[in-house]
Amino acid sequence: MNYLKIAIGVLIVLSASRFIPHPPNFTSLLALSFYIPAVFGIKYIPIVVLALLFTDLIIGFHSTMFFTIGSVILIGLISKYFNHSIILRLFGALTGAIMFYLLTNFGVWLIGSHSNSLGLVETYFVALPFFGYSMVSTILYSFIFEIIYKILKTKLIVSN
Repeated sequence: MNYLKIAIGVLIVLSASRFIPHPPNFTSLLALSFYIPAVFGIKYIPIVVLALLFTDLIIGFHSTMFFTIGSVILIGLISKYFNHSIILRLFGALTGAIMFYLLTNFGVWLIGSHSNSLGLVETYFVALPFFGYSMVSTILYSFIFEIIYKILKTKLIVSN
């Protein structure tokens, strides 16, 4: 597969999961942020970032974009450490979801008007429902990507 085909695929999957009606934070972003670099290499992280920026161009940018993009990049960078088995990949994807929750909500607190330690705890607490949606969507999309990965890997072995 080449870079352009993967870029188009990521854009289609991310766009579909962000543009169709869904609960807050219930998208493929976190699973894609983990699986694309885990499977294809960290040189594919920019594809996920560009797809995020493209969809946000339509949905609308927000004040914590730096933290969101930073989270996507960090999730992609850690993916190489979790790519040895299905269990590690699923654990890595969930670790990415936790990192996303911690970093983006830190950004919400930092940019917001409650920049004190109590405000930070409150920010994390208020964001728990969004975190729940992120975890469930990351698990769901990770299983879907694992199935696709297994199918592609099996086809590659059979064709050789």
